[in-house]
Amino acid sequence: MSEILVIGATGNVGREVVVQLLATGAAVRAMVRDPESARLPEGVKAAGGDLSLPDTLEGALRGSDTVFLIWPFLTAEGAPAVLEAIARHARRVVYLSSSGVNGDAERQTDPINQLHADMERLIEDSGLEWTVLRSNTIASNARGWAEQIRTTRVVRGPDIAATAVIHERDIAAVAVHALTDDGHAGAIHVLTGPQVLSRAEQVHSIGEAIGHRTRFEKVSVQVAREQMLADGRPAALVEALLASAETRPESTLITSTVEEITGLPARTFRSWAEEHADDFR
Repeated sequence: MSEILVIGATGNVGREVVVQLLATGAAVRAMVRDPESARLPEGVKAAGGDLSLPDTLEGALRGSDTVFLIWPFLTAEGAPAVLEAIARHARRVVYLSSSGVNGDAERQTDPINQLHADMERLIEDSGLEWTVLRSNTIASNARGWAEQIRTTRVVRGPDIAATAVIHERDIAAVAVHALTDDGHAGAIHVLTGPQVLSRAEQVHSIGEAIGHRTRFEKVSVQVAREQMLADGRPAALVEALLASAETRPESTLITSTVEEITGLPARTFRSWAEEHADDFR
């Protein structure tokens, strides 16, 4: 049986993809930089590989005809060589993109959406059978607030425009269908949660889940930049995230794609907060 290769298997979404693929009985391989230290679910094979070194991918790709791809870099500079390596072995790739991508625009509004738009074009031109999952804000991003909530009950940051936050399990559920079912070739699935939520509303939901009053406090981009750099985040990542914070347009988009593909309604952010309450206590 050909194995499905999950690239990005140790992240919040990738790990869920692995778990849900295993539940279907699929043969799953996870590509990780260090197979010895990767903590992966029982039943998944670990294979070494580094996306920044395309020559290291051959072993992980050999025997896999389907690939789930999360791209962890801020530019698509190294992607052509990686896609060439994938195409030598696989016939299908499912790529996790962003719902902020405007397919009709020559340039995107911020660096992160530009990265995903560039990746989508490269994948479409790769000769692979492809499916793109354009995901809205992922609920697990809220884990970045855990330390602030545990210590002060206040989340301080730039007030990014509200979006329909989506549970990572729902992204993974759609990904599993795209990886294992026919009928998704050439599809762009836009995935959202069921409610448009501001950052303040997300923080409030976490507070309700942990039984404490919490609040969001807006700060300037400059203050946010100084704090993020002090926290040790790479400067290029800080600038990309803050560019998104300043330019992301307000969105009221809510799609029914999760339910149409999986048969189950998209989970709420409140349900995510209740599941992960211990992270914030």
